[in-house]
Amino acid sequence: MCLVPITPAHADAVSSDGSGTSGKSGRTTDFGLSASSECVFGGKVIPSTPWSLQRILLDQLREQATGKGVTVAVIDTGVDDSNPQLRGAMASGGDDLVGSGDGTQDIEGHGTRVAGIIAARPINGTGFEGIAPEAKILSYRYTGGEGEEGQGNSRTMSRAINAAVAKGAEIINISSDTANRQDNTELRNAVAAAVDSGALVIAAAGNDGADGKLADTYPASYEGVLAVAASDRNDERAFFSQAGDFVDVAAPGVGMVSTVPESGQCTADGTSFAAPYVAGVAALLKDKHEDWSASQIATRIQETAQRPGSGHNPFIGWGVVDPVAALSDDSTPGNSPQPDPPRAIRSSGVVPMAVTMGESEAEKDRRVAIYVLGTGLVLALVVAGSGVAVRDWRSKRVGRPRRTGRLS
Repeated sequence: MCLVPITPAHADAVSSDGSGTSGKSGRTTDFGLSASSECVFGGKVIPSTPWSLQRILLDQLREQATGKGVTVAVIDTGVDDSNPQLRGAMASGGDDLVGSGDGTQDIEGHGTRVAGIIAARPINGTGFEGIAPEAKILSYRYTGGEGEEGQGNSRTMSRAINAAVAKGAEIINISSDTANRQDNTELRNAVAAAVDSGALVIAAAGNDGADGKLADTYPASYEGVLAVAASDRNDERAFFSQAGDFVDVAAPGVGMVSTVPESGQCTADGTSFAAPYVAGVAALLKDKHEDWSASQIATRIQETAQRPGSGHNPFIGWGVVDPVAALSDDSTPGNSPQPDPPRAIRSSGVVPMAVTMGESEAEKDRRVAIYVLGTGLVLALVVAGSGVAVRDWRSKRVGRPRRTGRLS
């Protein structure tokens, strides 16, 4: 397995003239996966259940929903469907925007890992499976191809989003951000069209947050997108996770086990792998509540997240996603999350006892009375005992015979 920090797949921003050329000539995207000698595509599975699944009650979650009938579009480096855990998870109709395939070729391994976190099927020999193990994956390869042209850019990402919408994807996962955090009109319009179509767009917040400074990333910062930060095992922001007011929710993004091309699994870090965790939960909610809108699903995920305060903060948004809590609440959500209401004092007609930091006056009087009574009793016993002792001593003196000589 590989234990490497993941740089998210970047989409180079299109130039101002709309040509779609790369922001850096000859730039090569670093996905942080295939370069590691510890991660072997076609290798073995990891037997144990990863911590990201141990933190939830999977049996209870599976009773609620499995993602059946829900399609999640993965816009990434492609998804290799030869991995046994993904073989039955792929929906037909995907596309390759930087090659000639159908989106099921992945030489980088990034998209295959993203897809696994969403919908990997359970198999013998490993405790890892997707959050929504019966959902379908619709793969659009917008980057990660051969040569400079195969690296893709904001234009190929935009085309992939449009294609996913045309295909009817209910959830769109984008584990990428633009190079240098650049905004551009074409990508913005594509995301807006997806949101308007009713699709839930989920995007990674980015991994440039080690400096702790707030910043916007794209497409995560666009209106209507559910932006996902990475959390660690303590439900705190992972040190690398980008912070900003745009962050909506956090999910596990450290030591994330998932599928890799051909077969086997590897482990890595990144908001790239927190976003599909949330996409999986969204698929479960869509399975259970077919009539809920994208904004209602997003609201339920945010309002049931575990958070240190009552509302939003720029580091983990509304909190760390809680899949079981999200699925267990069957009330109809609103279209935007609201802070937790203040705890009201219940009016039950019962007058509560006053809370005192010390003893009350009545308790003090009782204590003093007990001390006085106890002291008097002790003194009486001492006096009585002393009288008996004096009497015995005198009686012994009277009855003792006088001595007439010294003892030798």
